[in-house]
Amino acid sequence: MVRIVRTADGVQVDPTGKLAGRGAYLHDKRDCWVRGMRGALANALKAELTAEDRVQLEDFMKTLPAETNG
Repeated sequence: MVRIVRTADGVQVDPTGKLAGRGAYLHDKRDCWVRGMRGALANALKAELTAEDRVQLEDFMKTLPAETNG
């Protein structure tokens, strides 16, 4: 699981899981992130994702493996 946190500086990936702020978790699979970026992540963080937030999260998402079920 990967933690994403909303801070005063915006939304960011929290590899340590210890940053202060409202957090949400996504599986470390690209498919999960695609679904989360459609709205569930913003809802969990109780914040609208800015264009800058989306670019940063999508860049991280591109490093994740795609789902390999079947």
